[in-house]
Amino acid sequence: MISSVLIANRGEIARRIIRTARELGVRTIAVYSEADADAPFVMEADSAILIGAAPARESYLVPEKILAAARQMGADAIHPGYGFLSENADFAQAVLDAGLVWIGPPPSAIRAMGLKDAAKKLMIEAGVPTTPGYLGDDQSVERLTKEAAAIGFPVLIKAVAGGGGKGMRKVLAAADFAEALASCQREAAASFGDQRVLLEKYVTRPRHIEVQVFGDSFGNVVHLFERDCSLQRRHQKVIEEAPAPGMDEATRQAVCAAAVKAAKAVNYVGAGTVEFIADASEGLRADRIWFMEMNTRLQVEHPVTEMVTGQDLVEWQLRVASGEPLPLEQDEIELDGWAMEARLYAENPVTGFLPSTGRLKHFRLPEGDVRVDSAVEESGEVTPFYDPMIAKLIAHGADREDAAQRLAEACALVEVWPVKTNAAFLAKCASHPDFVQGRIDTGFIEAHLDELVERTFTDAPTLAAIGQRLEAFMESDQPKADPFASAPSRLLGFRMNAPRAAMDLPMSIDGRKVPLRVALAGGRGDDWSWDITVEDGRALDDVDVLPGAHGDGPLRVFEGGDVQEFAFDYQGGGAHAAASDGAILSPMPGKIVSVAVEAGQSVVKGQTLLTLEAMKMEHALAAPFDGVVAQLSAVAGGQVSEGVVLVKLEPAA
Repeated sequence: MISSVLIANRGEIARRIIRTARELGVRTIAVYSEADADAPFVMEADSAILIGAAPARESYLVPEKILAAARQMGADAIHPGYGFLSENADFAQAVLDAGLVWIGPPPSAIRAMGLKDAAKKLMIEAGVPTTPGYLGDDQSVERLTKEAAAIGFPVLIKAVAGGGGKGMRKVLAAADFAEALASCQREAAASFGDQRVLLEKYVTRPRHIEVQVFGDSFGNVVHLFERDCSLQRRHQKVIEEAPAPGMDEATRQAVCAAAVKAAKAVNYVGAGTVEFIADASEGLRADRIWFMEMNTRLQVEHPVTEMVTGQDLVEWQLRVASGEPLPLEQDEIELDGWAMEARLYAENPVTGFLPSTGRLKHFRLPEGDVRVDSAVEESGEVTPFYDPMIAKLIAHGADREDAAQRLAEACALVEVWPVKTNAAFLAKCASHPDFVQGRIDTGFIEAHLDELVERTFTDAPTLAAIGQRLEAFMESDQPKADPFASAPSRLLGFRMNAPRAAMDLPMSIDGRKVPLRVALAGGRGDDWSWDITVEDGRALDDVDVLPGAHGDGPLRVFEGGDVQEFAFDYQGGGAHAAASDGAILSPMPGKIVSVAVEAGQSVVKGQTLLTLEAMKMEHALAAPFDGVVAQLSAVAGGQVSEGVVLVKLEPAA
């Protein structure tokens, strides 16, 4: 067994590798950027070394810095994790040339599977079924147009060196082909430096099936069954599961055998995933599942395979890299139950899934009945420099319905503030009737997007917020107190020489004013009853008090993976209450391009106050009403986080 490993990665996968390495007695070395100096993986490693500035291109993506760190720290091996340099054949070769152990496949295997056209040709030669299409050297518009017509529309144009959905276009009709081809080639050239494309028959009801394979240096290759990764958004996986729903044993054997054949064709060593595209229009059938590509690394979704097989794939990686044979033979690997994984991202589904950054002032993940692989902890910071995935929630159940229910419940228990997450979106995905029944394909999220993204709450958060405030009223309302010298809460419905009457309580929910009428219906001492009506005329019953939530300022109530913030203006309001009264907040992380106003300046409704650049686009922020700039904190050229108050307006006199 190797004695020490340098982890050329960060976040959740670095912590994952550290856990297994510690169990095996292997010393771990973390490399980190300036942005990750206080990250959990840095604290948990046996030792750590700074390798550069926050941007990945100045740290995690610089092979020379990682190799220098390995030499300085006396590492025996390098584990690349996933992403960054994990599928860089030149880096893998450099590690081997430096006399270190590369915990991954041979560079030759990475190269063989790195280009889609070459990989597809290799698979055809190996007898692995591939999607009908064209992958020739003739890249002229005339030849590609002719081949597309021969395949039959719709067709899929894919960049030869592509990945992650970049350089990919679906073309429904011949009239649209030329424009789509040009666009795809431009994107491929800009993203990968290679504008070559291949054509494939577009599958109208596609399922994404992948098989976990593992090889050792003795020529042995096994599979650990399949995963289904069909729940995707813009070609990015959202929920993965194992095994695949609707997969019969004959089809499973055929697909897994094809994956093993693909791995053996490139003399594969270590963990890898062979990805297939399935035409699910008539269910899963062996003759309608075709090779798509191979990921020559450990996958983000590997925990679902671990949960249904009982194996530690990182341990397998370390043992195989140390020269040991595979821990198990094929007939010793068994399926047990069902597992599902959801990727928890720091992003806001309501704003088109824009990334959300900032300090995690409140961060609670479910415990006990679900596995959690987290990249961050409470009080940590989500920065704009890296992938926004902050955790993975993995549920295991006796069957698929059980696993889906456990996953939905786990996602609903996530509590994060003020950073936005997709937890509520995930909970709705996992509990959607079509998903639970296995009626899924890669278009599932797009087809149900509106209902999955919509923010929905029961009355529970409102009741909890109101109950918290009413309890505070009751506790402070002592007969001996002078009501005229006390806080406004003591004067709720107060009338001279008469019973208390109904009172409008100024409340805001997430910055939106919500008229609330509260009336004392009766009661003495600790026994009080209240009649409460909100803006839409609903009467709220069964007002409960949120334990331990007393105090001034906004109240945040978590439900279903989402959060609502309640502010009561009579207590001075809060950030969100202020926002509804003229505070202009940054809608996302970005850079202030220009500021068009000055403090004290009068503005009119709709006037541009400043311009924010974020996600490679410019966003003009305008005045919501006529007023005066009372406060200006935005500075041209400055970087801002989401939710920061940039301008504060006061209504015109």
